[in-house]
Amino acid sequence: MKKTYLKTGKSCRVTFQLSREVSAKKVALCGDFNSWKADENPMKKRKDGNFSTTVSLTPGNSYRFRYLIDGKRWENDWDADEYVPNGYGSEDSVINV
Repeated sequence: MKKTYLKTGKSCRVTFQLSREVSAKKVALCGDFNSWKADENPMKKRKDGNFSTTVSLTPGNSYRFRYLIDGKRWENDWDADEYVPNGYGSEDSVINV
């Protein structure tokens, strides 16, 4: 994940990336910032096979998120700031901005 804070300090652009090693056809970024909706932040497959998308988040907050792979498999971010248990018996990735 790459965090870029705007000079005003009111927003942080975060680029989320997922390795091609997940062997996916499509990937969606789901989290607190988009009400966990799979159609809000689809990730684009780059020429190198990796997936990425950029979202603007409000600094001073923590956000839970996960990647939804091919509409059926959840994956955490290996570079997350932390991990917290969720109500489904697994963990969510967390980004602190």
